[in-house]
Order: sequence, then structure tokens, then C-alpha cells
Amino acid sequence: MVLAVWTVPEWLTFPIYGNVVNVLESWLQLQVSDVPASAPGRMLTEDELSLYNGEKNSKGLYLAILGQVFDVEKGRKHYGPGGGYHFFTGKDASRAFITGDFTEAGLTSDVSDFTDSQIVALYDWLSFYQKDYTPVGKLIGRFYTETGQPTDALLHVEAFLSEGLKKKAQAQSEMQLYPACNSEWSEASGGRVWCSTMSGGIQRDWVGVPRMLFSPGSGHSRCVCIRLSDPVHAENRNLREYKDCAPHAESCRITKD
Repeated sequence: MVLAVWTVPEWLTFPIYGNVVNVLESWLQLQVSDVPASAPGRMLTEDELSLYNGEKNSKGLYLAILGQVFDVEKGRKHYGPGGGYHFFTGKDASRAFITGDFTEAGLTSDVSDFTDSQIVALYDWLSFYQKDYTPVGKLIGRFYTETGQPTDALLHVEAFLSEGLKKKAQAQSEMQLYPACNSEWSEASGGRVWCSTMSGGIQRDWVGVPRMLFSPGSGHSRCVCIRLSDPVHAENRNLREYKDCAPHAESCRITKD
């Protein structure tokens, strides 16, 4: 297991943004759902959870993430005393899953200043524990009330999750429409950009031609491959041809200024 990896389940990387609403709603229902009915649905205080840190005379080996408590006993070699992730046990250290700050100050559940992309990454970790470990219940405090209801803090996190997933879908959709170019650079000859059926990591049945795609208002650009037969590109004023490169060329030289 590697910490603070910013990933989203592969099936969320769909190419058509129009599908985002249905897929997003389904994933949200899975990720923010309550502990399954077959689980005890137990409510723990922070003091009670601290007794499950795997140390001598402890009651077991639990950890919490976003207020959901899991039994990680089957991963004792990782989470038990001396294990690489022992610092997560007996507490909710949601923040550290993303920041990688494993100091006492960093092992906290406070994610109020996280960006939407960080929240998406954190829910990916929650999904991991939901699939691989036994749910125990919920932690009373930042994310759940004594009766197990979500707090305003959790509702805020879920709102950021929704926005983050929408942005992820938009970005993936753009990468399908404008896959990145291949590129190389040398001090002697400058650079070259070119297109292929796998450039930008996007497998496709067309090659395309290189263009500069500018970010509105920033002045910055990246090299993308476009399909000249696609009329959508004619309407995009942020696309520009490379200087001294034929419009239909699949490769362009970029000389040093």
C-alpha cells in the first residue's frame, strides 16, 4: 500500500462527459453510504476508538477514515505495533492519508481546507477500506453525531467530492478530445512534437496533427493532437498552429529562441 496516491477508480475515467451525472450519482451512493445493514452499526467515541490501537492490552486493531471505523486486524503486520502504518490505528487520521504528514499534528481528521481533488483522493482511500476491511461502525465527532447522522462537516466534504468528480470527468473528457503530443528535446537541435495513435496515453484509431492549446487568460499552452476532420476544432480559438510547421504535418520542430 502506498500513501497519498492521487487516484480515482479506473471506471470513472469515461470519455463522454454527458455520462457524468449518472456515473457520479452511482459512485456517490456507494462511497458515502452507511455501514452495511449486516454490520453492527456501532457508535464509538474518540476515547473508545483509542483503545483499539493494537498495543498490549488493547481491545483490537481499528482505524477510522472520514468517521467510518474499520477493523484492520487482518492487516496486523502493517497496522500493528512495529508496522509501517501503525500510526493510523486507534484514531481518525484522514488528513494524513493525503498530506503524508504522520506527525502528531498531522494525524488528524481535519480536512476542512482540502481541495476538491484532495477530497476525491481521500474517498478513494475510503473505498479501499470499504472493500478490503470489515466495517465496525462510526466515530462520534467531526463527521457523525451520537445518533450516526452526518454532520455539517461531512456534508461539506461530500459537496467537495461531487465537484471534484465533475472536474475529473471534464478533464478526462478533454484529454480524449485533445490528447497530448509526444515530445523530445535536446540542447543541440531544440525540440520536436509529434502525434501517434498512443500519444498522451490515449489509445485511438487516428493519429492527428500537433497544435498549441492555450488556457484562456493564462498565456500558457500545451501540445495536443487534433483530428482535422473533427469540426469542433474549427470553433476553438484557443488552438494555434506551430510556427514553420505544415498544417497537415504529424510532426513539428520547435527551435530554440
